[in-house]
Amino acid sequence: MISDVMTSRKNHKSKIVNAQSKIIMKYYSLNHNAPNVSFQEAVIKGIAPDKGLYFPETITPLNADFFDTIENLSNEEIAYQAIKQFIGNEIPEIILKEIIAETLCFDFPVIEVEKDIYALELFHGPTMAFKDVGARFMSRCLGYFNKEKKDSKNTVLVATSGDTGGAVASGFLGVKGVEVIILYPSGKVSDIQERQLTTLGQNITALEVDGVFDDCQDMVKKAFLDIDLKNKNLTSANSINIARWLPQMFYFFYAYKALKKENKPLIYSCPSGNFGNICAGIIAKKMGLPIEHFVASTNVNDTVPRFLEKGIYDPKPSKATISNAMDVGNPSNFIRIQEMYQNDLEQFKKDFSSFTFSDEETLEAMKTIYNTNGYIAEPHGAVGYLGLKKELQNHKNAIGIFLETAHPIKFLHTVEPTLNVKLPIPTQIESVLNKEKVSIKIKTYEHLKTFLIQ
Repeated sequence: MISDVMTSRKNHKSKIVNAQSKIIMKYYSLNHNAPNVSFQEAVIKGIAPDKGLYFPETITPLNADFFDTIENLSNEEIAYQAIKQFIGNEIPEIILKEIIAETLCFDFPVIEVEKDIYALELFHGPTMAFKDVGARFMSRCLGYFNKEKKDSKNTVLVATSGDTGGAVASGFLGVKGVEVIILYPSGKVSDIQERQLTTLGQNITALEVDGVFDDCQDMVKKAFLDIDLKNKNLTSANSINIARWLPQMFYFFYAYKALKKENKPLIYSCPSGNFGNICAGIIAKKMGLPIEHFVASTNVNDTVPRFLEKGIYDPKPSKATISNAMDVGNPSNFIRIQEMYQNDLEQFKKDFSSFTFSDEETLEAMKTIYNTNGYIAEPHGAVGYLGLKKELQNHKNAIGIFLETAHPIKFLHTVEPTLNVKLPIPTQIESVLNKEKVSIKIKTYEHLKTFLIQ
């Protein structure tokens, strides 16, 4: 009898251990011609061997109780509940919560701009751009994995159209076992954005590319697939990397938490370049977050608005605008969005709209927002506002939220003359203004390859 009980307990314990060992999320390539991998492998590889982006095998809705009581939860608790299914037990709970706490050490205020229209401010982090969240989360995940493999070294290769570079540089600065190489288009990022990615030194190197963002992104993708660079352990910190991209879902939960009491449908408008934010928002919706509709607001780089209108995905070379972080002609994350809707365009349109706006319309929107209640929006947020206003015509009882993705100071040469204001310099920005820019100029992929091999 005692023997039977002991055997039963032993078997029960074995089942628990086995169950725990199986808590691993697998990621598959969207090109469907590469092995499925763990979270750790997907983070380290960045992109699959068949050139596809990684995507989680499953998206499990959160319990209804989570949404019923979300206003009582801290931002850290919300983030943990949202992200844990995508990591499984590859990072211990206590470590994951520490990573989240270090990632989310700033606020995400929701500011009323006019009746039923709110700005979700994502620029209160160290580099004053929304990408601080993803960059900090990814750097700490990679740092943890490197500690597990004591002699492991990685090279983070990233392309930026503006804010990614600074956020990645800050997030990875001083992380042991990681070298960071940032490619940015010469003359096509703001002065402050350039200083944030070219002045830190240590393990951060900036490569100034003679071209546009798409050229930088193409070089990065090509390097990942170059057999000659296999021993460099390359990974990406662009939103193609799941650890950079998935944490961006947190914003949408926080806005819902802030506005839940209004008891109205929520429309989210995302100023969209590489479509990482809006893609993460759709993940949040698939997890049960009550979101009525998404708007992808773009500048004249209108690949997705044209796709929704004509049903043909026809990327074109990007054009320079005053909302430079959105100057993307072939947005990487759009394929992830299509995957979530099984490439069913009609189903997609029920949840999703996309509109394009010119620089002239953007400047007028900045003036309108400022004249309404004194709120200072930068060009990307203004594009988001324009798309939101347009979509709200179809949702008369809804609340609209547009993402303010960067602090206006990062675009002071546009904001100050447009609004006739003088912007105070935040501490985060002041710290880089007097530092010397250090960059290496390159023109072709061969230049990048030579640099990586040396």
